[in-house]
Amino acid sequence: MRGQGFNQVVLVGCLGRAPEMRYTPGGRPVTSFSIVTTHAWVSPAGVRHEETDWFNVVAWGSLAEACKESLAKGQQVFVAGRMKTRRWQDAEQVRHSCAEVVAQNVVPLAGDLPEEEPALSPAQANASSEL
Repeated sequence: MRGQGFNQVVLVGCLGRAPEMRYTPGGRPVTSFSIVTTHAWVSPAGVRHEETDWFNVVAWGSLAEACKESLAKGQQVFVAGRMKTRRWQDAEQVRHSCAEVVAQNVVPLAGDLPEEEPALSPAQANASSEL
C-alpha cells in the first residue's frame, strides 16, 4: 500500500507579469501570473553567481478575483500552494506539459505595493483555491 505524499510550495518573489483573469466555461474565475525569484551565492573561488527561476502560478475562485484586483507586475508577494503538472495535446496531436503552482494563499508583502492598489484583505489573502 502506498502512502499519501506531501506537496507544498512556498515562494517569495516578484510578479513577472500582471495577473490575467479569465473564466471557465462554467463561469469559475481563474487568474494566472508568474513569479520570479533570484538565488545568489559565492563560489569557493570567490565568484558571485545568480540564478533566476520563473514560476507559473494559478489561483481559482475568490482568490483568483482578489489576485486580479490587488496584484501588479513587479510587486513582491508570498505564495503558498501545491505543484501541479498540466498536460494537453494540441490540434496537431503534439503533447505538451507545464508545471504550475496552484495557489492556496497569496499575500502581498509590505513596502512593495503600488500606491493605487489596495492590499488583499485577510479573508481574500487566505481564500482557498477551491480545487
